[in-house]
Amino acid sequence: MAAFFPVFFKEYWRSGVEVTQSTFELGMGNSVASLCIAVSAPILGAMADAGRRKKRFLGLFTALGVLTTAGLFFAPASDWQWALAFYALAAMGFAGSNIFYDSLLVSVSGRQKMDFVSGLGYALGYLGGSLLLVVNVLMATKPEWFGFSSAAEGIRYSFLTVSLWWAIFSLPLFFMVQEDGAASTLSYGQLIAKSYRQLALTIRSVGQHKALLLFLIAYIFYIDGVNTMIKMAVDYGKALGFPTDNLITALLITNFVAFPATVAFGFFGERFGARKGIYLALAIYIVATSWGHYMQQVYEFYFLAGAIGLVQGGIQSLSRSYYAQMVPEGQEAEYFGFFNTVGKFSAIFGPVLVGYVSQATNNPRSSILVILAFFAVGIILLRFHSKTLNQLPEKTP
Repeated sequence: MAAFFPVFFKEYWRSGVEVTQSTFELGMGNSVASLCIAVSAPILGAMADAGRRKKRFLGLFTALGVLTTAGLFFAPASDWQWALAFYALAAMGFAGSNIFYDSLLVSVSGRQKMDFVSGLGYALGYLGGSLLLVVNVLMATKPEWFGFSSAAEGIRYSFLTVSLWWAIFSLPLFFMVQEDGAASTLSYGQLIAKSYRQLALTIRSVGQHKALLLFLIAYIFYIDGVNTMIKMAVDYGKALGFPTDNLITALLITNFVAFPATVAFGFFGERFGARKGIYLALAIYIVATSWGHYMQQVYEFYFLAGAIGLVQGGIQSLSRSYYAQMVPEGQEAEYFGFFNTVGKFSAIFGPVLVGYVSQATNNPRSSILVILAFFAVGIILLRFHSKTLNQLPEKTP
């Protein structure tokens, strides 16, 4: 989805349209999806906690993502609005399922091993995604090997393979991971009412602890930069005029580098602390983003992809495990619903600002400065958070 949709959107569904216009439309699609998840995430999380139904909600959002990803295969070239809608719904399915997937971290790991387990989970995700991406790249670059008449047909079928891959590799979680606690006997109406009450308590609880609140504000900014980089990097390279094959190769570099690097970040967090790992990742992001503003050659995009691969999974996994260590026991889905709300609200602004700046200045290079600003503010706020750690709520050993 990250590799092919932005390219296919420009060359197939929005062929002939100015690149800055299609960038703006793609940014809006990502932002609308993020807004929908941001609004619903805290309630969904609280409902899942109250009813011990994390896996049920995870299944519903996984099904949404799987089906709408497959739907991209059926969207004709003349219906770019349908394609963008399917893409946004698939993004909602992925983001929504992650609320409940993340909250199950505490069910599969002790608190002392969370940094490593979280990092391993992200690393295996990058490895699995990379293996399929290799096949999809071949489907696009060597369509005759698969019996396709063109690269466009190969890319369309790649969306079906992603859908199938997503469905199959979700099954072990549903069959093997045990959800803590007993199921509730409350109706959905009662669960919703209870969820609103619990959400109010969660917001009040977060607001009472300055360290937790500052971390979430810092996270809003820096994870916006991370998510925007993931969603808009290929579009940015395309706007600079780099060939599609080179952009896809760069994404492969990112994913394959991310596998061992994310495992290494898990060990780093376990040894030196998750917060130091986040600082390191942000420093590398700031250097890489600054470099991206000036790059001229394709080989520079390859180096940039490698640099991002070193830290992309690490900052995601350590942020998750660092937050998990601050979450009250028994309220994981609720607090991760709030955590994902914070992240998704931030993901509303990054893509649309990148699209707007690119269109307003008619210069895609200007748009990457938006991402640089998010990283810079995030690292400053994280520093303020570090000074207030003695104000965190007490944890049960």
